[in-house]
Amino acid sequence: MSSYDVKKDRRDLYAPKADEFALVDVPEMAFLMVDGHGDPNTAASYREAVEALYTASYAVRAVAKSRLERVHTVAPLEGLWFADDMTVFLTRDKGAWDWTMMIAQPDWITAAIVEEAMVAARRKQRPALDLVRFARYHEGRSVQILHRGSYDDEGPTLRRLHDEFLPAHGLEPTGPHHEIYLSDPRKTEPARLRTILRQPVDGA
Repeated sequence: MSSYDVKKDRRDLYAPKADEFALVDVPEMAFLMVDGHGDPNTAASYREAVEALYTASYAVRAVAKSRLERVHTVAPLEGLWFADDMTVFLTRDKGAWDWTMMIAQPDWITAAIVEEAMVAARRKQRPALDLVRFARYHEGRSVQILHRGSYDDEGPTLRRLHDEFLPAHGLEPTGPHHEIYLSDPRKTEPARLRTILRQPVDGA
């Protein structure tokens, strides 16, 4: 039984280069999501959201394997980040951040599978499981780049994106800042973290 891995199947979306911005067309995809607010380093709601997403995603994987005989690798954690004043991402005012944390699901995962999986997941008694929702998200045309290093060192790359690359190509940001976490921060030193930075755009 072969295993599906979105990172390998969609390398155009999950394996960008670290030294250059790239335009990509992101199709509509299914996700498990949790919405929240506050500093991801200190807010208990953030930690609980991430725990709930992984618990739910592994439960979905188990149900899909049992019911459909299809196996997939649980996708990496992703986050949509937004605020009334988007400059708080450049100044790193994390307490003002709103976020939607999410984990992509294969196309064959249905609402019925998720519903069955959530019954099993709730046995784990994760506080945020009732906040998990199954939804589709269409990002469309976007610019992305791979960031190597600490999350707090993303500022210069984001400034290059917004102050140089987008104006030079006649592009405007159209949606939340998107990050995809390819490394586990619990096991990886900050200098070796790999994070995809993505921005949906419109324009020329």
